[in-house]
This record gives sequence, C-alpha cells and structure tokens, in this order.
Amino acid sequence: MPLITIVITLIVIGVVLWLINSFIPMASSIKTLLNVVVVVCTSVWLLQVFGLWGRVTSYKFH
Repeated sequence: MPLITIVITLIVIGVVLWLINSFIPMASSIKTLLNVVVVVCTSVWLLQVFGLWGRVTSYKFH
C-alpha cells in the first residue's frame, strides 16, 4: 500500500473522529470508549499494513 494512501486514511480517520467528538452530543464515557476503539483498530490496521502484526501475535513470553 502506498505511503500517501496510509497518510490520507489516517487524516480521514482523525477528521471523522474529531467531527464526532465535536459535534455529536453523547456521554463522555461513550466518547472515551469510541476513541479507544478507533485508536486500537487503527493501530492494528497499521501493524498489518507494515507487516508487523504477525510478529505481535506470534510473540512468546518467557
């Protein structure tokens, strides 16, 4: 995946999350949960894009 596509996707995710947080009224606990879910999903997606997800899931604790 080209780097520009990744950057544009991250910008779109950030803007959508900002719009939701700024203009949609909801309880702060729901906003916090939504932010955490979006950050975790975005982090997993980035790890998959860069091919690091396999290393994370196959890590063995000693």
